[in-house]
Amino acid sequence: MEHEKERKTSEAAFTDEIRSQLGGETIALCYQCGTCASSCPVAKVTERYNPRDVIRLSLLGQKQEVLSSDAIWLCSSCYNCQERCPQKVEIADVIYALRNIAIKEGHIPNIYSEFAAGLMNEGRIVPISKFVEKKRPEYGLPPLRPAGLDALKKILTATGFDKIQWKKEGAQ
Repeated sequence: MEHEKERKTSEAAFTDEIRSQLGGETIALCYQCGTCASSCPVAKVTERYNPRDVIRLSLLGQKQEVLSSDAIWLCSSCYNCQERCPQKVEIADVIYALRNIAIKEGHIPNIYSEFAAGLMNEGRIVPISKFVEKKRPEYGLPPLRPAGLDALKKILTATGFDKIQWKKEGAQ
């Protein structure tokens, strides 16, 4: 009996945490009809992502399973699920809320940590190689201008991006 009460408290706590996030407000409206999964282009090509499963696990309080899985990072943000949901669950926005919670708790795929480091240090998500710089004139492209790091750093600081712990999963 005590264990059952604890489980329900855990479920409600995670649902409340999601609902308190921008984009997560509508998660509790889901009644698991499956419309989201049947309209998801990503779910059609991989079993690793199913929006219905992500919502179900979230509602069941499976916080660590949801946040540490790569599923929330596979959503393509096409909004098909959201447009078709009969309950008006803002599924893509819920996924964004889950990603934000995951980032705050240090669950982030390595590629996003690398993107963040590149953005903060070089002003670009993907570094430009010397090879690419040399090829630009051959294609009639002008030389690349500096990224304007001062302005970018002001924006990153104002938005709190610079305060996020961009630790890589698996790293201590």
